[in-house]
Amino acid sequence: MSAGESRLAFDGLAAFVGPKLITEVPGPEALAWIERDRKVTSPSLPRAYPFVPKRGAGSIVEDVDGNIFLDLNAGIAVTSTGHCHPTVVEAIDRQAAELLHYSASDFFLPVYAEVCERLDQMAPFDGRPARSFLTNSGTEAVEAAIKLARFATGRQYLIGMYQSFHGRSMGSVTLTASKAKYRTNFGPMLPSVYHTFYGDFDHLDEVVFKRLVSPTEVAGIVVESWLGEGGYVLPPDGWFTYLRELCDRHGILLVCDEVQSGMGRSGKMWAIEHEGVEPDILISGKGIASGLPLGAMIAREDLMVWDLGSHGSTYGGSPLSCAAALATFDVMRDEDLLGNADRVGSVLLDGLREMKTRHPLIREVRGKALWIGLGFADHEVAEAVEHAAFRRGLLMLSCGDDAIRVSPPLVFREDQAREVLRIFEEVVAEVESAGT
Repeated sequence: MSAGESRLAFDGLAAFVGPKLITEVPGPEALAWIERDRKVTSPSLPRAYPFVPKRGAGSIVEDVDGNIFLDLNAGIAVTSTGHCHPTVVEAIDRQAAELLHYSASDFFLPVYAEVCERLDQMAPFDGRPARSFLTNSGTEAVEAAIKLARFATGRQYLIGMYQSFHGRSMGSVTLTASKAKYRTNFGPMLPSVYHTFYGDFDHLDEVVFKRLVSPTEVAGIVVESWLGEGGYVLPPDGWFTYLRELCDRHGILLVCDEVQSGMGRSGKMWAIEHEGVEPDILISGKGIASGLPLGAMIAREDLMVWDLGSHGSTYGGSPLSCAAALATFDVMRDEDLLGNADRVGSVLLDGLREMKTRHPLIREVRGKALWIGLGFADHEVAEAVEHAAFRRGLLMLSCGDDAIRVSPPLVFREDQAREVLRIFEEVVAEVESAGT
């Protein structure tokens, strides 16, 4: 397929306003692939529902049977510029033709340096210089932050949050406290980690620091700026100011995990910008490269004091992923995707809040921009809604104990948002009538 034909195919698919299902879902091709998959893949993969994608464009995904879906989870908040944005695809193609791999750990890659320069400009450090360490994933960036916090402070203890999710590698899963299954049969966890409650103003001072560990031994407080896997929850007003003051008082680093909430999803580049404080270390991933594997640990320059060889990565910040990241940054700027997230998110939030007044099944509507959480009575209801939405062509994903997240690509359009509201009301009515 030529570049012109590829662009026409993209435009044709991206132009869809809503779903178009031509088979029952899952269809016969999807069922065949699911059967093959289950014979050879790890049973640890959770698999939300039987969706088998083939191609995507913008906020639309087509499955292997030719069914058209509206994507409301963006591959778990990853495809920030939409699926296969032409600018991103062209950047990947150019880079692939020039250099696929050379390790930035041992050599100097211009495209790696360019990404770090852009992150320095974007970092929420009030103009203070930043340095970045690039990884293949969000969880690797969390691991890098753990190591830097310990190295820079000379302290060993870390504080995480209940309901948080930071990844599944050993350091990040130790900080994770959203579901017990992430830890079951994997102990012992990383030592010297304690947890407190997200949004609580008393427990950290009154319990953790009084009875468990002295704050003078704590290297960092690692916290999602906005809770993702824990239910798409926003912090109470003033809580991050409290954390910032507490960290400053005790020489503790404030480490903000924005793997899911960052890269414009909140209507600002970083969700922490809504809270009026600056972190010491910021962790990014998911949407940073529009679908290619990339994470970033961004820290104030004065904290990057570790020695040569203290940390590295063979593949982290690969040329392809860095090219995709640079194109992502350009698209976000040139197409005002932060502004679009605010505008389209307002349409969704207003419509969902109005819908809540008509449907008691919806217990809560929370969020900002294209970071929206819908609360239900329990996990079973949320899962029933998730599956009913899939059967009608909406790709949604549950989170927390009783919630569904609405996190479409940042290119999501207003006409698509209104179609989502129309279909989702049918979904809610269906689940209500079933008495789930």
